Amino acid sequence: MFSLQKWGLGAVCSLLLILTACGGQSSAPQNTNASGPSGGGGSATGKLKDVKVVLDWTPNTNHTGLYVAKDQGYYEQAGLNVEIVQPGEGGADQMVASNAVPFGISYQESVTQARTQGVPLVSIAAVIQHNTSGFAAPVDRGIKSPKDFEGKKYGGWGSPVEEAVMKSIMELDGGDVSKVQNINMGNADYFTAVKRDIDFAWIFYAWTGIEAELRGEQLDMLYVKDYSKSLDYYTPVIVTNEDTIKNDPELVKAFMSATAKGYQYAIDQPEKAAEVLSKAVPELDKELVLASQKWLSPRYQDDAPQWGIQKAEVWKNYADWMYERKLLDKPLEADKAFTNDFLPEDGKS
Repeated sequence: MFSLQKWGLGAVCSLLLILTACGGQSSAPQNTNASGPSGGGGSATGKLKDVKVVLDWTPNTNHTGLYVAKDQGYYEQAGLNVEIVQPGEGGADQMVASNAVPFGISYQESVTQARTQGVPLVSIAAVIQHNTSGFAAPVDRGIKSPKDFEGKKYGGWGSPVEEAVMKSIMELDGGDVSKVQNINMGNADYFTAVKRDIDFAWIFYAWTGIEAELRGEQLDMLYVKDYSKSLDYYTPVIVTNEDTIKNDPELVKAFMSATAKGYQYAIDQPEKAAEVLSKAVPELDKELVLASQKWLSPRYQDDAPQWGIQKAEVWKNYADWMYERKLLDKPLEADKAFTNDFLPEDGKS
C-alpha cells in the first residue's frame, strides 16, 4: 500500500504469466482451506469451517474490515474460522485463481487483465468505492499538474499501465510523456526514493499520503480519477474464483456477510477499528494506522448505496480505456468480472 507501482501495477504484470498458466489447468491444487462438501455455515455438528483469505501485501487499513470481522466474531457467527494470510511468491491472484485459497485481495486492473487472459477471477466487493491513488511529489519539486511531470524523474516499476496512465493525463494537460525520465525504484520506499533519486511516484494516499502528513512532509497529490472518469476504478477489491462461486455459493455468501459487517464497523467506528488492526498487527505504527483509518473509513462506502457495491460502468470504462491503449488483448466481458450477488441484500449483514 505504500506505493502503488510496487504492489498494484507491478503485481499485475509480473503475475500474468503465472495466472494464465494456472487458469486453464485442471490439475490446479485442491482447495483445502474450506474443507467440507458445501455450505458456508459449517457442518451439521456446528464445527466451524476453516477458510483462508490472502492479502495483496502487508496488512494495512485497506484490510481493516477483515481483521474486525475476525476480532468481533462475525466470521465465527457465520460458521467460519477465517485465517488471514500473506501472499506467496506467486501473489494473491495466483493463489485464488488456482484454488489454493478461496478468497483474496486484488485490484480491478489486475482482475481485468487476468480475465482477458482466461483466468477465472471474480471480484465480489469493492473495498473502496473510488480510486484513492495518484501521483505524489514533495512540494519543492513544483509538480502542480500533469504537464509538470516533464523533465522530472518518475519512480516506478516499469509496467505499460503506468506509462499509459501517465501519458493519458499528461496529454489532457498538454504534456509529453516522453519527457519524463523513468527510474525503477526497486525495493526502496517512497520517502527514501524521493530523497535519493526520484521526484514523484504513484501512491495510495490513505497510507503513504497520511504517513507524509505525520512526518510533516508536504506533498502535491494528483489523483488519477480527477483527470479521467475511466481511471476511477476499484482498487482494491475482494476476489474469489468461478469454481468457488459455482461449487460453494453458501461459503461465499457467509464470508461476504461477515466481511461486510466488519467494514461497516470500520466505517462507523474508525478509532475502534484502528485499535483492532493495531492489536492484530502490532508491528504497524499505531499513529499511522489511526490517522489512516480516520481518513479512509468514510471512503470505503462513500456515495454508494452500501459498502462493497460495484457498477458495471466502472468495470467497462476502465477495461475500454485499457483496450483502446492496447493494454488488453481483447475486450473485457465486464458482467462476468464482478458480482454484487453475495453482498447483504439490505446493505447490512
